[in-house]
Amino acid sequence: MNTKNTFFIVLAFLFSLGSCQSQKNEATKVSDTQINEASTAQEKPIIVAANRLNNYLPLLKNKRIGVVANQTSVIFKENNHTHLVDSLVSLNIDIQKVFAPEHGFRGKADAGEHVTNGKDPKTGIDIISIYGKNKKPSVDQLNGLDIILFDIQDVGARFYTYISSLHYVMEACAENNIPMLILDRPNPNGHYTDGPILEPAHKSFVGMHPIPIVHGMTIGEYAQMINGEKWLNNGIECAITIIKCENYNKQTEYSLPIKPSPNLPNDLAINLYPSLCFFEGTTVSVGRGTEMQFQIFGAPYLPKTNFSFIPKPNEGAKYPKYENKICYGEDLRNTTKLDVLNLEWLSNAYNLSPDKETFFNNFFTKLAGTKILQQQIANGSNHKEIRQSWLEGLQQYDQMRKQYLLY
Repeated sequence: MNTKNTFFIVLAFLFSLGSCQSQKNEATKVSDTQINEASTAQEKPIIVAANRLNNYLPLLKNKRIGVVANQTSVIFKENNHTHLVDSLVSLNIDIQKVFAPEHGFRGKADAGEHVTNGKDPKTGIDIISIYGKNKKPSVDQLNGLDIILFDIQDVGARFYTYISSLHYVMEACAENNIPMLILDRPNPNGHYTDGPILEPAHKSFVGMHPIPIVHGMTIGEYAQMINGEKWLNNGIECAITIIKCENYNKQTEYSLPIKPSPNLPNDLAINLYPSLCFFEGTTVSVGRGTEMQFQIFGAPYLPKTNFSFIPKPNEGAKYPKYENKICYGEDLRNTTKLDVLNLEWLSNAYNLSPDKETFFNNFFTKLAGTKILQQQIANGSNHKEIRQSWLEGLQQYDQMRKQYLLY
């Protein structure tokens, strides 16, 4: 092809592009811009607040600090990570005490296991448990501290107790005029909200506030809601400063590089957790005592299938349900990512149970936050009917939640 022909072909192509572009209306142009911006943001790596040291180190200099942390409280580096506490100590930040939530400071304790006070063998810093009887730091435990730093990875479910610990630490700080610095992290289940709103009569450490089971907020956003909705004792407010994540939005995929607790070993377990945790209030196992926790469920009494498992003691499950017994059930390891709670697994297991009178225990109502869900399952309500009964509460919650969102 000669140069002259090439020139005219290119010119015609450019003209056609311009003609097509001129036919687009303003709405389309805005939409394209938004898509491009979203695409660019998604290409950038998420930077957790702990990595943004320049934003919070000045707030810690020359202060006596208490840190609420666990094994997820890390600063990421190119090929590894360092614990936040270890990093701050190396920078001569004066950390006086570490407050440890459920599962402990290094994250090895079973769910519900008593976490004891002690000293961190690596740093020699005093560790104070805020799980068990001492859920709220006492005046003596806060004595001498200038600021509390909170950095824990949450998974976005009401019954995951780190947000309950957040409440009690905020309350203790507010009562003792101690400011709180929150280093935010993404919510791996932040892409949706779902479930019944907790009723005040069923308030407990696995559900303290009138929110749905899947709340769709980060720790920082949730702290703002606790303050804004006056949920602390006598409506007091905690003085909080939040360091945000960078390049994060609610639809951003985020894979947790560190297990948030011993029985949530991977992304799938974290995604299935809000749906499968209902089984913790029943006679069905969710795979504690295996390496497939919250990716399977079963019980010895369910019909024999091609899939079975035998729970045995392991890290995070010293005394698993149905220890050394064959459990039959379902393998969910090929399940696609959920953006609603799945109730079919629960209702199917109930329908197959030979002893429906004992299928649910008292813990189920605490997890559900209402007695109605158990009644609906027992009465054979279908999933659409059950979800419809949540709709008004969810709509009110989502409206309220908007004012506290940071992303």
